[in-house]
Amino acid sequence: MPPLESIHGPADVRALSPAAAQELVPHIRRFLVEKVCRTGGHLGPNLGVVELTIALHRVFESPRDTILWDTGHQTYVHKILTGRAAAFDTLRQPDGLSGYPSRSESEHDVIENSHASTVLSYADGLAKAHHLRGVTDRAVVAVIGDGALSGGMAWEALNNIAAAPHRPVVVVLNDNTRSYAPTIGGIADHLARLRAGDRTPLFEDLGLAYSGPVDGHDIGALEAALRDAAALRRPVVVHCVTEKGRGYAPAEQDEADRFHAVRATPAAGTAQDRTPSPSWTSVFGEELAELGARRPDIAAITAAMLRPTGLAEFARRFPERTFDVGIAEQHAVTSAAGLALGGMHPVVAVYATFLNRAFDQLLMDVALHRAPVTFILDRSGVTGDDGASHNGMWDLSLFQLVPGLRVAAPRDGVTLRRALREAVDVTTGPTAIRFPKGTVSAAVPAVDSVAGMDVLHRTGSPDVLLVSIGTMAGACLDAAQRLTDYGVGVTVIDPRWIKPVAPALVELGLSHRTVLTVEDSGRAGGTGAAVAQAMADAGAPTPVRNLGVPQRFLPHGRREDILARSGLTGQGIFRSAVEALTCHEATATAGAER
Repeated sequence: MPPLESIHGPADVRALSPAAAQELVPHIRRFLVEKVCRTGGHLGPNLGVVELTIALHRVFESPRDTILWDTGHQTYVHKILTGRAAAFDTLRQPDGLSGYPSRSESEHDVIENSHASTVLSYADGLAKAHHLRGVTDRAVVAVIGDGALSGGMAWEALNNIAAAPHRPVVVVLNDNTRSYAPTIGGIADHLARLRAGDRTPLFEDLGLAYSGPVDGHDIGALEAALRDAAALRRPVVVHCVTEKGRGYAPAEQDEADRFHAVRATPAAGTAQDRTPSPSWTSVFGEELAELGARRPDIAAITAAMLRPTGLAEFARRFPERTFDVGIAEQHAVTSAAGLALGGMHPVVAVYATFLNRAFDQLLMDVALHRAPVTFILDRSGVTGDDGASHNGMWDLSLFQLVPGLRVAAPRDGVTLRRALREAVDVTTGPTAIRFPKGTVSAAVPAVDSVAGMDVLHRTGSPDVLLVSIGTMAGACLDAAQRLTDYGVGVTVIDPRWIKPVAPALVELGLSHRTVLTVEDSGRAGGTGAAVAQAMADAGAPTPVRNLGVPQRFLPHGRREDILARSGLTGQGIFRSAVEALTCHEATATAGAER
């Protein structure tokens, strides 16, 4: 068997004998464990698709045939087989391999999807394009997991694919019975019946051909099923049964999520949510469980991410008030509105990037009805190593568009607990609380308060007002000390509740020579823009400078490096403040001379 580094593309995989292809399997699994445990990344999903990926690249000729993946975190084996094994030491590292498909890396990476349930729509559109352009010699293959199949968008696409028997699409259903945790719901139950031998697949009732269940760890059986599917020249579902975490005992024995993701470690790897230090997620989860004991009206909703969003303890104590809706964020939000209409106070816990998918439901189904729903946005701001699609940097820009929504950005564990208690007490409309990925920040005490806002620092004359948003408190305090040493008076204020802009914050801004807002979110339409608008509406002559993340798709890298490049460090904020003061003084001098 050739070494993995000598596989430069799918042609090398197709050239292998069946025996040599089978010999690749244990080598790839050992390679994945070694490399991914060293860099961190998605281990369990990739261990489960080794044979399936080999079979796909032996039957289809990528990139002429298009192989699309849902979701993209299961493409590590695909990267190996398309010539990128030698670069795996750089996986998820700055300037290294992405943890998801990346069009800039390879012609074999067609879409850069890490939001689930999208691939069938891509496939439907691509098949339509082939039909319209008379292309008949290229296959469209969409690999989708049973977890992603719980998303409504997947069924919208299947509805269209099934209606066009003249447009071939090979849908490869990777059924490992899990997303993070075991897949739930009616579709999961149906797949379980198919695995048990039921011969009445729903897919055939929809008008799709169906093949399976196929042993997803038998390369020969997979190749035969895929070749037969391609030969049908019509939409077909190939139902492959795989085992998440296969071939690595610690993953196989991990009932929580089969080592869905592991942290970087030189040893054997540990599941990503196992950390001795308190995380933002764990602090939220503990507080919600305590509130649930006192408040029987509180319910929790998750979109297939019970443990990653901190709801495991609440679910253990209050299973009847915990609802995992599958990968269905739109449904989660409108279902929460229904719970609120029925007298409950639902708490919807999602990653910030995934709430983007349910913006219309937030706007029209929750906010329009003034439904008391609390949204918890984990992984807000810059997340870093998962790249552009996982940075939670869009929420504050979107939230500004939603009437009646109140938004909190806690700076530490103490203010997170406080914000959650305040949020679930709101009965007149929706609330949202955002916090980043990782270990919770050290407690930052207030030195004073102004109309419910926390003053974190105050020295000298009122020259600069730093409006610190959430976890930017540490950098703002660093900048404040630098400004003080530079002879500039500075106040650092943490509004805590950042939307709507507090009138007292505007008044405080009016009393300073210049105002800087600091947030780890996109600058376009974010909190800083709202503060500047509020100041302008008040007729303030005080200049406002907004510091935040550039409004573009950021490459993967360390959070601290991305923040530094965005000027969101103590030194960067200090420089921006000095520049703002200098510009203000120059403008004032020019005005006086005129």
